[in-house]
Amino acid sequence: MYQLTTLLIVLSAFFLSVLAAPLPDAKSLDKRTTHYGRGTWFNVGEGACGDWNVNSDSIVAISAQIYGSGGNCGQWVHVTNTANGKSAYGLTRDECESCGAGDLDMSPGLFEQIGDLSTGVLSISWNFEAMGWSP
Repeated sequence: MYQLTTLLIVLSAFFLSVLAAPLPDAKSLDKRTTHYGRGTWFNVGEGACGDWNVNSDSIVAISAQIYGSGGNCGQWVHVTNTANGKSAYGLTRDECESCGAGDLDMSPGLFEQIGDLSTGVLSISWNFEAMGWSP
């Protein structure tokens, strides 16, 4: 009887500790998400994040759906051209009003690292890097 009681106490303690473990918040889960969409380029200037950049900087504008209130400003993105496998990093500095949720608008400097400007539109995959991370 003593062994059964001990077993039930241990199992109950284990079960309660699993229930008490914190769940990751939705924002941190989004950072692990790989997005798929179209990659285009634009001439940069002052972005929605409030910073000025030039075309040679590696800059991305994310869709309005993801941009929200700008919580991803200053966060690095890893973007890959799915047609040729080339990848590069871009810094989130702007919002793209005309982009679909999985699309990115890139500075010419970033776009040229993974494709040719004359192409205009690339098939891409991308994900956010951890906040504070830098290449």
